Amino acid sequence: MLQIHNTLTRQKEEFKPLDPNNIRMYVCGMTVYDMCHIGHARVLVVFDVIYRYLCEVYGKERVTYVRNITDIDDKIIARANENKEDFNTLTGRFIDEMHHDSEALGILAPNQEPRATLYMDQIITMVQTLVEKGFAYAAANGDVYYAVSKFKNYGLLSGKHIEDLRAGERVAVDDAKNDPLDFVLWKAAKPEEPSWDSPWGKGRPGWHIECSAMSTECLGHNFDIHGGGMDLQFPHHENEIAQSEAATGEKFANIWMHNGFVRIDDEKMSKSLGNFFTIREVTEIYDPEILRYFILTSHYRSPLNYSDKQLDIAKAALTTLYTALRGVDVVPVDSTDTEYHQRVRTAMDDDFNTAEVLPVLFDLAKEVNRYKEKDNDKAKHYASLLRELSGLIGLLNQDPEVFLRGGQQEQGITADDIDNLIEQRNQARTAKDWAESDRIRDVLKEQGIVLEDAGGETTWRRE
Repeated sequence: MLQIHNTLTRQKEEFKPLDPNNIRMYVCGMTVYDMCHIGHARVLVVFDVIYRYLCEVYGKERVTYVRNITDIDDKIIARANENKEDFNTLTGRFIDEMHHDSEALGILAPNQEPRATLYMDQIITMVQTLVEKGFAYAAANGDVYYAVSKFKNYGLLSGKHIEDLRAGERVAVDDAKNDPLDFVLWKAAKPEEPSWDSPWGKGRPGWHIECSAMSTECLGHNFDIHGGGMDLQFPHHENEIAQSEAATGEKFANIWMHNGFVRIDDEKMSKSLGNFFTIREVTEIYDPEILRYFILTSHYRSPLNYSDKQLDIAKAALTTLYTALRGVDVVPVDSTDTEYHQRVRTAMDDDFNTAEVLPVLFDLAKEVNRYKEKDNDKAKHYASLLRELSGLIGLLNQDPEVFLRGGQQEQGITADDIDNLIEQRNQARTAKDWAESDRIRDVLKEQGIVLEDAGGETTWRRE
């Protein structure tokens, strides 16, 4: 029985899909004006794992995963102007970069990836509906605002009260608004900014309305899961609920999921603090699967503390798992009802607790190593279980040799040079020249190469 923590109710609930044959999930994706950072990596990996597990439980054909792209907003316009380029050129470039990073991290493509600029008709229609229903108004400055006080459940998701928000309001005074808490749905066009025709003149949408229009268009007025980073809980997701439910008259999303923040060496990640890392910067040094594994070591709702030390620990852990798989054929698993399957299901059914899945993988690796030299069939069986169950969370999809030999992160001494030195060492050992054999081992060790002699063969891996 799958239990999911619902931010809206602040408790775990049994997942009861609206339609078991049509499970629908929407996740707020990237605003594409720069390279994706490791905070984005966490969102991508967390909801990729959730998507994978929903597909495992209900069948891939029954799950629809929508992850949007914000391709028009203030930051995009500012960056395009700074670069003196068309905003479409800018966003197109960073969409490609995002897809590159996603593929490196083993992220499955969502079923739909709507872009805000392609849903302008739906956005304008939703704003019109809100105006007609009295939940929004056109201001004297040409903007259209949502009237927060008109929506009685505002603040339910974040636990905030309108009175408290108004008392502590820090938003700059805007004479065009009826209330300082009101937020913009449609922005009047400014000189030399991208704009679209609307009943209120040329302009562009506010950020919040984009997601409401895209999600309801792709998934319907009411769907199962809405997710994103914890930083989006307020005001973005709070505003989405207010807009969507006021426009449709129906409940928006049944379950709200939010992954925790990423911290850098116990400090909040921030460009101003100089501790801001892009996915590309990290994966130029570490295999992308190491970053994925690291993200899965913590429960998705917990804070995640990033450091080089933690990535080194993740690398060592993956090395252990891949070393177990090395040299063992993988065959179809006869049963899906083993003790190991049960343990993984129990962990994943408990709000997708990947941190409890990882120990199961290490127990399987121990079994593979235990039988490698004495029972090849059993070694194959446990290796196959290890591959299958790790695949549920998107791990161990590489050839062990590729990972252990450095893969795309190969640096320093080349694989050919290593193989040549190993051949020289083998010749020295045959001649019982142990001093030369040890010298070659030491030379390779200085280059970060670990030799492993077993079964009359020598294999190697990078530290």
